[in-house]
Amino acid sequence: MRLTEFWRRMYAHFGEAYAESFATDHVMAELGGRTVRQALDAGWEAKDVWRVVCDTQGVSALLR
Repeated sequence: MRLTEFWRRMYAHFGEAYAESFATDHVMAELGGRTVRQALDAGWEAKDVWRVVCDTQGVSALLR
């Protein structure tokens, strides 16, 4: 998954303003105690980060 697709899905699920806040501020144990942005910066694949977001945040099947 490309980062552009990852962010498109994040914006679709959370809304543009909250997606940015969530990605920067919400620490997730499933990402090794990192935020979404920290996980991506640390080299996690966007598809793996997206799977964690989906599993923990109730993302609809249409966006998975």
